[in-house]
Amino acid sequence: MGTLPDRHPSPVTPELLVSPSSQDGDLGSECPEDRGNWTGRLDFLLSCIGYCVGLGNVWRFPYRAYTNGGGAFLVPYFIMLAICGIPIFFMELSLGQFSSLGPLAVWKISPLFKGIGMGTILIVSLVAIYYNMIIAYVLFYLFASLTSDLPWQHCGNWWNTDLCLDHHVIKAGNATFPVNTSNTVSPSEEYWSRYVLHIQGSSGIGDPGRIRWNLCLCLLLSWTIVYLCILKGVKSSGKVVYFTATFPYLILVMLLIRGVTLEGAWKGIRFYLTPQFDHLLSSKVWIEAALQIFYSLGVGFGGLLTFASYNTFHQNIYRDTFIVTLGNAITSILAGFAIFSVLGYMSQELGVPVNQVAKAGPGLAFVVYPQAMTMLPLSPFWSFLFFFMLLTLGLDSQFAFMETIVTAVTDEFPYYLRPKKASFSAVICIALFLMGLILTTEGGMYWLVLLDDYSAGFGLMVVVIATCLVVTRVYGIKRFCRDIHMMLGFKPGPYFRACWMVLSPATMMALLVYNIIKYQPSEYGAYRFPAWAEALGILMGLFSCLMIPAGMLVAVLREEGTLWERFQQASRPAMDWGPSLEENRTGAYVASLAGSQSPKPLMVHMRKYGGITSYENTAVEVDREIEEEEEESMM
Repeated sequence: MGTLPDRHPSPVTPELLVSPSSQDGDLGSECPEDRGNWTGRLDFLLSCIGYCVGLGNVWRFPYRAYTNGGGAFLVPYFIMLAICGIPIFFMELSLGQFSSLGPLAVWKISPLFKGIGMGTILIVSLVAIYYNMIIAYVLFYLFASLTSDLPWQHCGNWWNTDLCLDHHVIKAGNATFPVNTSNTVSPSEEYWSRYVLHIQGSSGIGDPGRIRWNLCLCLLLSWTIVYLCILKGVKSSGKVVYFTATFPYLILVMLLIRGVTLEGAWKGIRFYLTPQFDHLLSSKVWIEAALQIFYSLGVGFGGLLTFASYNTFHQNIYRDTFIVTLGNAITSILAGFAIFSVLGYMSQELGVPVNQVAKAGPGLAFVVYPQAMTMLPLSPFWSFLFFFMLLTLGLDSQFAFMETIVTAVTDEFPYYLRPKKASFSAVICIALFLMGLILTTEGGMYWLVLLDDYSAGFGLMVVVIATCLVVTRVYGIKRFCRDIHMMLGFKPGPYFRACWMVLSPATMMALLVYNIIKYQPSEYGAYRFPAWAEALGILMGLFSCLMIPAGMLVAVLREEGTLWERFQQASRPAMDWGPSLEENRTGAYVASLAGSQSPKPLMVHMRKYGGITSYENTAVEVDREIEEEEEESMM
């Protein structure tokens, strides 16, 4: 291809398009130079896989599957993947790659709706605070596994109570006479709640208690690791993901082989996959499938858009979309086998049904699975492997959150912040670490549950629905498909158009309504949150939604004319909207280059950059389409 960016590392403005005012250095053309790109072919793909395949695949999907019809859950899961997951994933990647801008600056597409980008950044910041706390817990357990005898293996430690009952006692007891386990607690549960969290030191969310310094140091370590990995932006994190995105698969396969060879593993797997097709008649199952897809692919958080913005203009994101989304689904199913085979073995050892040991979320990662590890030979080894897998799964999702925040703000202030990106990243990491300190207190778990329940709940859905509607209705589906045609050389088919226009927004609207109708207050075990904490959580979600009207107000005030004229002007794409590198500004976008005065800008562009390539051919077609549309509208 004659116009690939690497032939022109520094963008050059064609002579005939330069106005005298821009001869002394057009600042706009300098920006893309130092923004950077992925340095390797697989950087982008592995970063997306690492971002999407996170903790939820291990601790949420298997549990959701078994509670919603076992194997039958895969039917709504893949249907929702097709309706909601793949189309929105592709839309986010297309927006990022086409504009080479972060989640704030990308709203040059329609400045009236810049508040959507602000809402995204608020959500991602809140999630980044508590997500890194989960990584800190994982680090805590990782260090605790570096021992010959796991500390949560037996009762009799200072943190244990009289209710503690060792599984060895249960097993020995069941052989002679049944042991009553109804009012007992496992050593792993007491280790988690009474030693790691020291939750007995807090009476509730309003009484955080003292800081747990060992947790505080783990949080500091996790922020330090994240900072060192994003220090040079995608150039450094793009290399780290070669390890963090691939290594979990190796451990997952090891845990899977170990799991299925255990006695009683089939009980757990049968429990996980036995299809109960009557569940498919329940709306709850379809909603659960859509929620799983929505959160597991990470749409709406801006991470996908940010990663795609560092791609070269003609990267085949269409192929990448299918690789990442289907790979993510297969990983979730595989993780279910690894988890439930061990739970089946555990239920056989304890002589209780599988549904009594199965849990979701932190309860599975920090209580049930560690307890299962103590029943295996070489338990510290398997425990270390499991927590190392969780660490690598969590870290690359956290890289994406941080890269999203840093990229969004540096793209807004490129001249001040881009040269100081490393220092700016440090400031963000320190600020989020300080905000996360409340999570390291004795009552920190209550705050973590509150953040988890509300930070990315209905606010995130509103952001994604708004993005979908603005791109298809305000910017225009025809124009968006034309941009993709210019970038990839083909137009999205009727499947993508139908999803973007109707199916995806309608499904997410249904999700939003269902979430509001079925609203349940937060709880942690038997603890119910007070009304003020609920109100704080709801405000957290509402605040990200309120960014949208606030952004509209600012955009309208910046324009001139009557109110309706201001709205119209603010909703149109900005003058400099389009591909950021000049050699990619073919077709309609050449006319929007600085100082463009030529009636045939495309011909000038081709004279400057050489012959017509397949992509410039596309640009000629796009130009013809635009002319035909204009003629039709004139008639």
